[in-house]
Amino acid sequence: MPPIWQAEEVLRAMRGQCLHEQSWTARGVAIDSRAVQPGDIFVALKGPVHDAHGFTGQAFANGAAAAIVQRAPSQVPPDAPLIFVEDTFTALQDLGRVGRQRSGAKIVAVTGSVGKTSSKEMLRLMLGAVGDTYANEGSFNNHWGVPLSLARLPAGANYGVFEVGMNHAGEMGPLAREVQPHVALITNVEAAHLEYFASVEAIADAKAEIFLGMDSGGIAVLNRDNAHYARLLAAARTQGLRRIVSFGRDSKADARLLSLAATPNGNEVKANILGQNLTFLVGVPGAHMAFNAVGTLLAAAAAGASPEICAAALERYRIPAGRGGRQTLHTPSGSFLLIDESYNASPVAVRAAIHALGQTEVASSGRRTAVLGDMRELGATAPQLHADLAESLVAARIDTVHTCGAMMERLYNVLPPALRGHHAPDSATLAPLVAAEVQAGDVVMVKGSHSMELTKVIAALKALESTTQNKAAAE
Repeated sequence: MPPIWQAEEVLRAMRGQCLHEQSWTARGVAIDSRAVQPGDIFVALKGPVHDAHGFTGQAFANGAAAAIVQRAPSQVPPDAPLIFVEDTFTALQDLGRVGRQRSGAKIVAVTGSVGKTSSKEMLRLMLGAVGDTYANEGSFNNHWGVPLSLARLPAGANYGVFEVGMNHAGEMGPLAREVQPHVALITNVEAAHLEYFASVEAIADAKAEIFLGMDSGGIAVLNRDNAHYARLLAAARTQGLRRIVSFGRDSKADARLLSLAATPNGNEVKANILGQNLTFLVGVPGAHMAFNAVGTLLAAAAAGASPEICAAALERYRIPAGRGGRQTLHTPSGSFLLIDESYNASPVAVRAAIHALGQTEVASSGRRTAVLGDMRELGATAPQLHADLAESLVAARIDTVHTCGAMMERLYNVLPPALRGHHAPDSATLAPLVAAEVQAGDVVMVKGSHSMELTKVIAALKALESTTQNKAAAE
């Protein structure tokens, strides 16, 4: 991998001071000493709880090319390449801004209440089939993740894809000004983070701050089926964007989902993208994934990429960890299918996961089981939004529902008795109860907010297969 930074570029970007002559090059940027790869710049951020200066020595042990620091760290080599700055977070922002300004790439920003990461990864795959493409890792979409990702943007990339998130009003605008997207995709606006907003309309206004980073030549890509389409359209026009395109099932959409059919490995999708009919495969199941594919194809086309080439690439798409991946696990009594949705949750995302579970085929003896943890940041509406999931579970013909958390107990209490499995205060208590209930032929979907740690349930279910393999090896 070629270097993305020269020492003198970094010094100029950060207006830093150094004790020794700097002649190194860097292949990446890191803020976690454990994640440092040989050739990375390590930025020692100082937060309210942790001060990374204490891990600078470990960063050099892992092969850091240089470190950005506010003060002299201990336990580093005497000739370690150190750049001293007044504030390391400001320095990271400066490096990100310079990374963005020197780039000639077409930049696509992705935001929305749900589907941000999946859409970002689809765009990474599609645009990568057309030219050199960089996208931020995981969900590095906040006040430190965005500048870090911009600092990692290779100067020669043809495309850059950046997921941008927010929890409060006023957070999106500054990040949008850092990213300066040519194309902005808003996947949808739904009831998420309601703890910090007075209404879903206020969430729409906060998402629309993405346009603050765009000039009149930018292109907005909006979900025409969403209830807040008109509000977002008005915001884009107010910002002066001359081109606004839409996707959805609506007949007026510029990119239309015409039909989809389940395949053994995903979906066959028929769509019309800017007047061109396309039939393509998406390598994951779920109607929401097919819908996301249409939106991302429109965004890719807005960035100047070939819709045909991008659509063909979607057959290779695979879901990021914790976002709907499927795995068949083998136990002594038989096999069952695990659907891992454990990364995060909101009302619309949980409903989509329940619908996908209901569409999943099960063996004649199998059951559809939903394991649900609390959805966080919903404020005063949380009890009702949890209880309201009962209707979706019944409509999808789910057989058993296990829950954990104080809010999911509201759901548990209104479920028909035949659907009630176990309820527990937390995922650690629920995990062994769910694992003990699994039978051959079952399909088990696990979903909840990240802080609920539903990965403990995932681990308990996967351990059923590990135990089987260990017994087989012993025999």
